[in-house]
Amino acid sequence: MYPDTVSSLMPVLIKAYNDTKPKKPLPRARLHDLRHLHATTLLLAGVPVHVVAARLGHSDPAITLRVYAHVISEQMASAADVFANAIKAA
Repeated sequence: MYPDTVSSLMPVLIKAYNDTKPKKPLPRARLHDLRHLHATTLLLAGVPVHVVAARLGHSDPAITLRVYAHVISEQMASAADVFANAIKAA
């Protein structure tokens, strides 16, 4: 199967779903958007960057760090909150 085959199916599948008149229709999305969603979800769940990089096929986790720096920044803020709460409790 060619990658273009799967990519071209995305709008067809989304339209078919939205034609059923769901309460929340799916937005326009490319197959590549699902890749970003997958990576972002894993990073926000605390999966280590090197593991996410391997799943995405990145040869170097630095690539993943550059592309998803905004997600990692959110995690850093969350880690700071956890630390601050731990200090207050001590």
